[in-house]
Amino acid sequence: MSDVRIVASNFGFPEGPVVMPDGAIILTEIAGRCCTRIGADGARSTVGNAGGGPNGLAIGPDGALYLCNNGGGKYPPGHWMAVGPADDYDGGCIQRIDPKTGDTRVLYSHCNGHKLSAPNDLVFDTQGGFYFTDLGKRYARTRDHGGLYYALPDGSKIVEVAYPILSPNGCGLSPDGKELYVADTEPARLWAFDIASPGVVKKQGWPSPHGGRLIAGLGGFQRFDSLAVEAGGNVAVATLHAGCITVIAPDGKVVRQVAMPDEFPTNICFGGADMRTAYVTLSATGRLGALDWEEPGLRLNF
Repeated sequence: MSDVRIVASNFGFPEGPVVMPDGAIILTEIAGRCCTRIGADGARSTVGNAGGGPNGLAIGPDGALYLCNNGGGKYPPGHWMAVGPADDYDGGCIQRIDPKTGDTRVLYSHCNGHKLSAPNDLVFDTQGGFYFTDLGKRYARTRDHGGLYYALPDGSKIVEVAYPILSPNGCGLSPDGKELYVADTEPARLWAFDIASPGVVKKQGWPSPHGGRLIAGLGGFQRFDSLAVEAGGNVAVATLHAGCITVIAPDGKVVRQVAMPDEFPTNICFGGADMRTAYVTLSATGRLGALDWEEPGLRLNF
């Protein structure tokens, strides 16, 4: 087992940790319907008014927080994971939250006239736009298709990049910004999309189901969640049920698996002066963990 230090606990399905410039960490609580700030002194406060089902989070070029909101889930007593959409679910959205004032507003709820279903994770490119995944909402007997999108932070443009994808979850850019990695949850597949220009990818032909290029897949009962990219280019993917972070090289080789003290490590991000502190959300037990990482993480664009 890895030497994981518990930073904070008692969260309602924590996800999307972001290390802020002042050293604080802001994460989302999907079941708690909020974004929570954990200061260096351990003090907690709610950031903005997200509601719904806050999931992936990122800092934009203006210093604001950009949030993938899946619209919310239903959590019966004793369930930390949703068993279906919330009673008030009316689609998902992308929100902007001012971390100083708490001002929260919806930027996007539709693309090409279609409602967003369950936005999950996002990453900004050097031009200031962001790619985001939509996992698709799961129902008792059906599920929505997932997809990959690109949008601008001022609310002026959203385009569909790849559709459909079974269950797109984590996403991240390669160090040179030329490839976009997407983790597909249910089949535990890591895909790469070669970027032609902001919001435009080079599609692969058959047998790719959506134009992505298959990097790697895991056998057995494992599922992928979010991901982060190391400075050297390897991709660290949170791996459910196996309870670990799987590090995968761009050529598809599994470099290592780092065990976590939770069956559902859902998200990883990097921080610290040397970017070698990994923060991992341990969602089944509602905790945020930290550990020293073998390789430095890639600094995000903003």
